Amino acid sequence: MSKVAHVIGNGRTAALYQPSKGLKITCNVPPFAVANVYTTCMVDFKMMKAIEEGSVKVPGDWVLGFRPKKWMEMKPNFYMKYASQIKEFYTELPKYAKDYTAFNCGHMATHYTAKKLEADEIHMYGFDSVFSFDVTSSCDTFLVSDRSTNNTQRLTALWRPIWEGLFDEFSNKHFILHYHKDKAPLATLPNNVEVRVSKK
Repeated sequence: MSKVAHVIGNGRTAALYQPSKGLKITCNVPPFAVANVYTTCMVDFKMMKAIEEGSVKVPGDWVLGFRPKKWMEMKPNFYMKYASQIKEFYTELPKYAKDYTAFNCGHMATHYTAKKLEADEIHMYGFDSVFSFDVTSSCDTFLVSDRSTNNTQRLTALWRPIWEGLFDEFSNKHFILHYHKDKAPLATLPNNVEVRVSKK
């Protein structure tokens, strides 16, 4: 029997997610409440800083990447405050990602879901940069991010090859990218990736 998971990102089309059976993995803070979340993945210093300042609250269990792990090491009081929420640290950096800065939260959450959770069917919502130059995030409301044209082009050029590498690495998994219109992806997607056009 297939193990199904839903990775809910921070792009505009995250809203295509509908309550479904399977594990729910969120990235940072999704743009809406998700019931029965298995874990929330975070990879940035900026998220840790926002939590420390109180500008955002992230409920439930966390899976934290390399930089949040470093943050905890630098700030032991912060670590003690939130230790009960930390399910684990996941610091894998696949060879197709040049560094942890390029390996974004969506990448990490999807990689974790495929490798550690061993999901066979992985639904993905809110990963708009695969299809367009839209890198806006629901987190932009509380995190300052550079959304200039040059930076958008830089980020999409970094991110798309990582998706291609990730889908190839887990060629035995079935990935389903949910998008709001029938549009050719801007990344090269192998046969184990399905694009499903959904309407909210």
